[in-house]
Amino acid sequence: MITGSCLCGGIRFEIDQPLAPIQVCHCSQCRKAQGTAFATNIPVAEAHFRLQEGAELLRSYSSSPGKQRCFCDRCGSPIYSCHEQVPGVLRVRAGILDGELESRMQAHFFTAHKANWFEINDDLPCFAGRAPAAE
Repeated sequence: MITGSCLCGGIRFEIDQPLAPIQVCHCSQCRKAQGTAFATNIPVAEAHFRLQEGAELLRSYSSSPGKQRCFCDRCGSPIYSCHEQVPGVLRVRAGILDGELESRMQAHFFTAHKANWFEINDDLPCFAGRAPAAE
């Protein structure tokens, strides 16, 4: 069982499936939503994500048509995003998961939009936009 929580601990959840590889997104929306050079997302089947505490703190924002970004209303921690084009899948933010993860980074996406002050210095595949199997 994988667990996670927001910064204040008000939202707690568990995931009961092995984690997929971590997707690194450099799009401008992810950068703004996270306040960092990129977002680290793990696709999780909605059926395997269980909110344990804090349902009343979970808020969402429609950042673009069909896309919801969900976060803690108290501390602002991003929890996950979801898109109607990929029903039943949540993109959980890797940084809010507890403990050590077996999952590793898979690739960099939307590198055409990456921050000019950040250099990609690894050997992972890079895609200017979304890769065909990114979700």
